Amino acid sequence: MDLTLRLATALLTASLLLPLRPAQAQLAGHGGPVRAIAVSADGKTVLSGSFDTAAIRWSLATESAEQVLRFHSGAVNAAAFLGDGRMATAGADGQIAIWTPGRLQPDQVVEGHTGPIVGLAVSPDTSKLASASWDHTVRISSLSDGGTRVLQGHSQSVNGVAFAPDGKSLVSVGYDLTVWIWPLPGGSPEIVSMPAPLNAVAISPDGEIVTGAADGKLRMMTADGKVSGEVMAGARPIVALAISQDGALIATGAIDGTVTIVDRKARSVMRTLAGLGAPVWSVAFLPDGATLLTGGADGKIRRWNALTGAAIGSNVLGTPADPLAAYVGDHGAEMFRACVACHTLSETEVQRAGPTLAGLFGRKIASLPGYRFTDALKAMDIVWTPETVSKLFEIGPNAYTPGTKMPEQKIGSAEDRRALTDFLARATSK
Repeated sequence: MDLTLRLATALLTASLLLPLRPAQAQLAGHGGPVRAIAVSADGKTVLSGSFDTAAIRWSLATESAEQVLRFHSGAVNAAAFLGDGRMATAGADGQIAIWTPGRLQPDQVVEGHTGPIVGLAVSPDTSKLASASWDHTVRISSLSDGGTRVLQGHSQSVNGVAFAPDGKSLVSVGYDLTVWIWPLPGGSPEIVSMPAPLNAVAISPDGEIVTGAADGKLRMMTADGKVSGEVMAGARPIVALAISQDGALIATGAIDGTVTIVDRKARSVMRTLAGLGAPVWSVAFLPDGATLLTGGADGKIRRWNALTGAAIGSNVLGTPADPLAAYVGDHGAEMFRACVACHTLSETEVQRAGPTLAGLFGRKIASLPGYRFTDALKAMDIVWTPETVSKLFEIGPNAYTPGTKMPEQKIGSAEDRRALTDFLARATSK
């Protein structure tokens, strides 16, 4: 072993022994768990989807939201970048929206699924988009002429879908403990039975199929369905899975918040990243093969060096801009701090997952232009005043505004509610 290799080995061994700290969120704006993360081909842009029904297009250079995409009436479970610069989002409403960056509404809406869509995959030639749904089907949609092919056979929810690198097959996995390898453009599929329900699938550049299961195991198989290995990634169900662009690393996210980095060739766990104890619903590698993004149940996206386990990004240094910095010592502002992730106080700020609160008092519920409110809220006759906002937090959003996308939260103290409404009266009228 030469000196360089010995030093590299020593440094790697030392890094494995160092305690890892959780990454602070660098992309914060969603009002619910981040269910999907996609990365652009150049690694500069991220598209995320959330249980809050919104998708957000982020700039990694500035760690800021460039556009909030609002169309879906349910959770946005899947996201993808298309070959022509456009984007696709899909969700619990069974619809796929095709977007051009900067436009407020989708260019196209693809319908047909009768259950939530939980996975999207773009073909290698970027001409087709495959979708996996809890309606037990996979659909392949042509991005050029809009034609659709429906693949049927799964007996339970289809949880993941991926194209082979050569485009000659499509792989789907489901809760029915099966992997289906569909030849393209047609033919009889190869069906492989597995010992546990499958929640995710990814395919490496050399064609190896990797599945993530409810028993915490990764299982690998050849392109024709022969099992070739397995790795125990953790004790809890795997719900997210990604392979680095060079095929060297696998990342998994688990229901208990564990993020595991696996050496694919060695079939071994390299490290477990420090978690926050809440589910990690999405993982994605940047094109450099080393940087990993994770989406958590707290609605935030974190960035890691998968090779060292270190949290990276400017916000890890503890210097993010605090939108409430001007209100230090204000009790009402501290009560509002839980709302900052979803709402801005000014129309000049970049929109977050929820509507801006600028000009809140005196405004009828669900009347703000440009925000996609639920039909249930639009039918209500509430006008926001200090009294109605106080009532909202006294009995909770689910009881006061049924059909809201707002996370359930209550403020039990009348004094705290009064401090909050007094703050909103001052801060939202500027």
